Amino acid sequence: MSTENEGNPVPPAPSAPPVPPSSPAASSQAAASDGGEAPTAPIPPTPQSAPGAPAGDPYGPAPQAPDASWPPPPPATPSYADPGAGAGAAWGSSYDQQQYQQYQQQPFQQPQPAPKKGSGRGGLIAAVLVAALVAGGLGGGLGYTLAKNNDDSGSTTISASSSGGATQVKRAAGTIAAVAQNALPSTVTIESESTNGEGGTGTGFVFDKQGHIITNNHVVADSLDGGKLTATFPDGKKYDAEVVGHAQGYDVAVIKLKNPPSDLKPLALGDSDKVAVGDETIAIGAPFGLSNTVTTGIISAKNRPVASSDGSSTSKASYMSALQTDASINPGNSGGPLLDASGAVIGINSAIQSASSGGLGSTGQSGSIGLGFAIPINQAKYVAQQLIKTGKPVYAKIGASVTLEDGTSGAQITDSGSGGSAAVESGGPADKAGLKPGDVITKLDDSVIDSGPTLIGEIWTHKPGDKVEITYKRGGSEHTVTVTLGSRVGDN
Repeated sequence: MSTENEGNPVPPAPSAPPVPPSSPAASSQAAASDGGEAPTAPIPPTPQSAPGAPAGDPYGPAPQAPDASWPPPPPATPSYADPGAGAGAAWGSSYDQQQYQQYQQQPFQQPQPAPKKGSGRGGLIAAVLVAALVAGGLGGGLGYTLAKNNDDSGSTTISASSSGGATQVKRAAGTIAAVAQNALPSTVTIESESTNGEGGTGTGFVFDKQGHIITNNHVVADSLDGGKLTATFPDGKKYDAEVVGHAQGYDVAVIKLKNPPSDLKPLALGDSDKVAVGDETIAIGAPFGLSNTVTTGIISAKNRPVASSDGSSTSKASYMSALQTDASINPGNSGGPLLDASGAVIGINSAIQSASSGGLGSTGQSGSIGLGFAIPINQAKYVAQQLIKTGKPVYAKIGASVTLEDGTSGAQITDSGSGGSAAVESGGPADKAGLKPGDVITKLDDSVIDSGPTLIGEIWTHKPGDKVEITYKRGGSEHTVTVTLGSRVGDN
């Protein structure tokens, strides 16, 4: 399925949700590190819709069949954008340009646009903040008047004593209040601004004591190429930051604080493979610019295929096999932590499904309807460690281009790849396994594959070198082969 990154429409979900593979038992992970302590959008339908983009950001035409090693580009003419310049070559599977035009809804990524001079973005935040200030002023004045007028009358209210007041309340470790109190100091509100003054607001959380912060790629996208990036903690302390590395396909980015404080407390990382439907979730973020907001819900589903986009003209799609939650997630929650009941991070909030692409104040941003999607932390941790090591993402691939035709019963390998290249990479993993154009992939290990996006999301839950079993149909017969996944470095 595809989703909107907060502020854009999300593509429709696949006709039949894939069956999640059985999760291997794995030990829960504490703070992520690599050789040391170092280490959000409505949902796009996997087979039926394409990645979406934030309101006002056009998409360029997509290549006809990107490679399976790279995420497919956005639809040629998505419902929310005008056609523009096309993007590059293959991701994990390829998209057919005409097929993408069948998509009706698109996913939103969740950075909250910030009001900027000379920019049309962030109008909703401005409206919300202004309304809050006006309401606050009115409420304060009214309260003072009532208090003054009733000064001589007796009061029927009872105040808590200083010894037993709210400040003395002790909250058990397992309560939501206790989890929030422990996690909030390790979350930041990120402001990303481009050289032309455009930008937005998102969220991130402390990954290690060296000052690395994990967030979404689409949160920091505006600051790339000379822009400005800042991170503000709940105590009001603000730090300049820089992008260490970003992975558009995974929609993960790592930034680093300049002159980080010495008392940083990384959030503990959980094990997203062990998450169960019905588990309690806690999300922290800055919805519509309202920093340090805490919302709660449950895990509604696992292994949900989601495609989304940041909406820029050069954007390629991001794919995930997501954790679905009904915790309220809105524009500005992007990049924030999704916690379990113990306070461990199990995902990065990234996209939402909205009822419509319209929002308050006609900004085109829509809010939560209880369908939020998070990148599983096991995948995000691996990506973050690669970014910290080399600054570049590494993607697993099968080396074949597939279509995204609506209503298919799997991911069909195309007759030709992008730009007229071969649909099956010569000497690549799919070629070595005997896969050919026209084959329809229906399963990857125990996961049902009902479309190209579902296949991409499942491939990217693995690492290069992993062996997977692929079931496919050819000429009415079903076959199963073992494929050793290849790798592709970088987003280009």
